[in-house]
Amino acid sequence: MAYVGIVLVSHSSTLAAGVHELLAQVAGPEVRVEPAGGTDDGSLGTSADKIEAAVRAADTGAGVLVLADLGSAVLTARAVLADLPAGRLLVDAPFVEGAVAAAVVASTGADLAAVAEAAGEARDVPKF
Repeated sequence: MAYVGIVLVSHSSTLAAGVHELLAQVAGPEVRVEPAGGTDDGSLGTSADKIEAAVRAADTGAGVLVLADLGSAVLTARAVLADLPAGRLLVDAPFVEGAVAAAVVASTGADLAAVAEAAGEARDVPKF
């Protein structure tokens, strides 16, 4: 069975790696989660090459959901996705909470639309 993959686009490689570590605990090994944080030289920023490589690595045939942390990460992810085949979706969702919700739903074998919906709904879940 193919599962929706998840790509974490962050200005910080440390932040992307940390969220990746968290998702590995909630999604299990079936869901491919790929961090794409920082620039190619390790600085803060985003890298189109890292994003494209992460999207390709996360794709098992069920689609790929992309979450971004801040504005320019969104712009870079959009530019990358525009040049790739269909089946990849950038979602407007909180980075951590949306990623956790997406990973949990992806681990059930849900389709890309359901995984994206779960990520977006995380915005409305109060913390207390």
